[in-house]
Amino acid sequence: MDLSFMESRYFLAVASGFGGIVITLITQYILNKRGLFTYSVRHERVNVSADDAVFGSVRVTWNGNPVANLYLSTVELINYSMKDYENVVVKAFTSDTVLLTERTEIVGTIQIAKWVDEFARQLAVAPGQQPTDAQLELHGMRREYLLPTVNRGQIVRLHFLNAAKTQAGPSIWLDVLHKGVKVKFRPARPEIFGVPLPTAVWIGMALGILFWAILIKFIHILWLAALLAFVYGLFAQIPGILFIKAWRWLRESVGG
Repeated sequence: MDLSFMESRYFLAVASGFGGIVITLITQYILNKRGLFTYSVRHERVNVSADDAVFGSVRVTWNGNPVANLYLSTVELINYSMKDYENVVVKAFTSDTVLLTERTEIVGTIQIAKWVDEFARQLAVAPGQQPTDAQLELHGMRREYLLPTVNRGQIVRLHFLNAAKTQAGPSIWLDVLHKGVKVKFRPARPEIFGVPLPTAVWIGMALGILFWAILIKFIHILWLAALLAFVYGLFAQIPGILFIKAWRWLRESVGG
């Protein structure tokens, strides 16, 4: 009997079993990982009121009241987790600007983000009546939305026309109230093909180390190796983009 063959077969069986356990644990970790929602905020100045004794004045008003610094702020919320969630409450709030009008969208659908019933009742104004000072204050500093469904990868955008109280501009934050979900602020970053450009560049550079090792191993013509390394450096973000998209596809496949 060839004992070495038997030992090899047993070794492969044990190794395969151990590998299966590791893959299962990793998969369960990914599936059970706490949900992560991230959001970013972009502010664009629309207009500014100013007085000039020679050339005249520029006036921006809201309901007849002067508005010094008018901004259009876009808040983008993304479900980065591996799960779909239902009945998610999202709160937008501020302390240094006055929220005026709003427009909401759930990207890829015809749905919008609607107010929570209790919040809508607090701001309800009877026909022919005017909002109270408390309602004006609440409307100017907070919004509360109920999202019936937030699927994995879903993007929700909230657009606010607002009047900053200082020249420094507005600040708007989000809070997500849902079991098993945490929310994290991420500064807005430029993207290319739906991938954050800085992330793509860093991953492309990391992959460049592997590419450099391949050049050393297989390319023995110095000028050709230098040319290939130069070309890779120019387009390093492309391998980074492909790697990120492949990882997203694998994550979606594992998550079902």
